[in-house]
Amino acid sequence: MPKPNNSGARDAIKFLKKARGEDKPKAAERAQKRARIASPPPSSSSKSKAAAAASKGKAPAKGKAAAGPSTSKPKASVATPAPKPTTSTTKGKGKSPKTPAEEKPAPLPSTFKVVAGSYEKLLYGLSGSTSVTEEGKLEFHMKPMFMFPAHVSCIKSVAASPQGGKWLATGSADEIIKIWDLRRKKEVGGLMHHEGSITHLSFPSRSFLLSASEDGTLCIFRARDWAVLRALKGHKGRVNAIAVHPSGKVALSVGRDRTLRMWDLMRGKGVASTKIGKEGETCQWSTDGSLFAVQAGSSIDIYSSTMELLHIINHPARLHDLRFCKRVNGEGELLFVAAEDKEVSIYAVHEDKTKEPTLFAQLVGHENRVKQLRTLEISLPEKSGRSSTTIVSTVSSDGNIHVYDINDIPNVSEAKEIVKVSPVATYSTNGTRLTCLTLADGDVEGVEVGGKRKRSEEEEDDEEDDEDEDDELELDEEEEVVDEEDGEFGSGWEDEEEEEGEAEVESD
Repeated sequence: MPKPNNSGARDAIKFLKKARGEDKPKAAERAQKRARIASPPPSSSSKSKAAAAASKGKAPAKGKAAAGPSTSKPKASVATPAPKPTTSTTKGKGKSPKTPAEEKPAPLPSTFKVVAGSYEKLLYGLSGSTSVTEEGKLEFHMKPMFMFPAHVSCIKSVAASPQGGKWLATGSADEIIKIWDLRRKKEVGGLMHHEGSITHLSFPSRSFLLSASEDGTLCIFRARDWAVLRALKGHKGRVNAIAVHPSGKVALSVGRDRTLRMWDLMRGKGVASTKIGKEGETCQWSTDGSLFAVQAGSSIDIYSSTMELLHIINHPARLHDLRFCKRVNGEGELLFVAAEDKEVSIYAVHEDKTKEPTLFAQLVGHENRVKQLRTLEISLPEKSGRSSTTIVSTVSSDGNIHVYDINDIPNVSEAKEIVKVSPVATYSTNGTRLTCLTLADGDVEGVEVGGKRKRSEEEEDDEEDDEDEDDELELDEEEEVVDEEDGEFGSGWEDEEEEEGEAEVESD
């Protein structure tokens, strides 16, 4: 596909750079600019009056400062504090934004949850954990939490909210999205906005859910009350998959109409689209957002963030899913590809983007097609000798759920031939035809810091509700100016009418 060359493509590239923060000015420059806006310099007339008063030996008027040096010695000097830079905050919050240095990464979960859907309408939930034997060997365990029929038709997609894994969403051919409280293990309700089978579900953040359907639309729901914030229209036919950029501000979608579309999630509108000449079945961003992949049949197209086609990987078997993930025992990125050949092939993504990804390892163990895979970073026990690792979980039509440790995957330079990696944990559903999968955070290891006890689950839920209410305030206050670079996901477009038209990029 030739590189798009019209204004729509340029807008899409500019928007991607903005989402990745490549055009963001330095923090110091922004602070200085806001300080100047907060305290404008005195007018020329006030300057001239103060200078004239100083030349006549008169003291400046009370509350005013002379522009030139004072001729009389003051009794005492009082330091006037410099004006503080102002920030665009929502009224009533009373919170100051944290600087990047103050922001700390969220602690990794010590346990994990695996949820899988099936053709037989059954929903499976497993609890995963790790332990270290007396010999110092790291072991992975999975035990069932629940198993029940969740829909009246086959389950096609499942997704868990990040940063705690409170919400679980399941989509089915019955056109309903069901919401579950994964912590309390109870149903919250059903979302019946779509008029077709649910094809894909994703949580860009724990406060919003993004869905795709055979009715050709994407919908954005707010997790606080599960209201529909926006229905994104543009595809002419079924939407097969969606992929949210790591920044949470941009999403890609592919569908039956053989187009690749880009969406601005901050405003809820289309940014650009391009014809790719084939029906994309899945799409996925790389971990740093510099690349994205589109899968169709047995081929994978790798694009740069400038929408330039870099590579076409032709796999020997039909593909079902793909996922980018960072390495654990080295630098670089991996591309996992689930296929009809009962294996998950692993490609090494090189730092030199012009070099084609190299197949060097495979995840083995399934006896039928691998339908889907997901990854999750977890913490490990201290006795294991490692602080953390990343797990890969897979589901297959053979009815088995597998978990792999990425640490077992060797470096490309060490792999002289295709390396076979076996699962570290397996669970059998006794032949259920599994279709979809998601991984959710489990418990975070409680460590007492400064005598403070670990917060209860109710306190964490209350804090999440407060944060969701803050998001609602930011959405509702129309008079508040929201900085596009500082805005949260979904800010600034909740009550807007869908804009007419869309920048469309078509290849020749």
